[in-house]
Amino acid sequence: MLDVAQRTLQVGLIGSGIQLSRSPALHEAEGRANGLDLRYRLLDLDERGGPDALPSLLHQAAAEGFAGVNVTHPVKQAVIPHLDALSPEAEALGAVNTVVLREGRRIGHNTDCSGFRDAFRRRLSGATLDHVVQLGAGGAGAAVAHALLQLGTQRLSLFDRERDKAGELARRLTRSFAGRRIEVGDDLEGALSEADGLVHATPTGTAAHPGLPLDARLIAPRHFVAEIVYFPLETELLRLARARGCRTVDGGGMAVFQAAGAFELFTGIRPDTERMLAHFETITR
Repeated sequence: MLDVAQRTLQVGLIGSGIQLSRSPALHEAEGRANGLDLRYRLLDLDERGGPDALPSLLHQAAAEGFAGVNVTHPVKQAVIPHLDALSPEAEALGAVNTVVLREGRRIGHNTDCSGFRDAFRRRLSGATLDHVVQLGAGGAGAAVAHALLQLGTQRLSLFDRERDKAGELARRLTRSFAGRRIEVGDDLEGALSEADGLVHATPTGTAAHPGLPLDARLIAPRHFVAEIVYFPLETELLRLARARGCRTVDGGGMAVFQAAGAFELFTGIRPDTERMLAHFETITR
């Protein structure tokens, strides 16, 4: 909890390809609205030698008195051995996107799950979720898969280039959601021919990794398509899905809601999510 007398604090983001992140603007604006001088710094792995720089960046953040850091691709899972404790949700997911630094300890949390869940409810309320295909089983994918099952998905087909990663996620989810069908897919065309919707949770489609994550012909008008990439806000996948008449949700809502959760963890102050959503719209036009 932020001491009410402490109105200045530093937080940051550790990850690769983060220079276009909207997190600094979101956190700093919400800080100002709450009377805080909050400074949000980018600690870019690409400028520090790659993922191996993670331990030194965590040490740097703690030494400089940061209240915490967000963590993104590709170290949402790699960060765990460097932490002192995990929140129950982060432990269940096996992935962390927020590290609170307090009293010499590093506590890992995950706000991606609630972020995706809240964004999905806001934009795709009433969507049929009986069978969902998900691309990506990394740190963000773990959170998204957990959220889908919380939302009521009965059958979840996981696809990832690293099949072992998808298998480990499926086993972890099965322990938490008994009675659901959680499978590692090997036939994407077959799975999508039966599925209600597609969730994309890989870096494909970002400014750094443009393109489509699957064959365009597999998207049908009856599918909903949910994206976690938010820069650009309209990815090639979303353009294709909208052209086909699909219901869609972009990655902006998840970006805002996960940021709101992290802001509260860093500061102890509950943010105004409607204000944050409105601000996000102004900085992504």
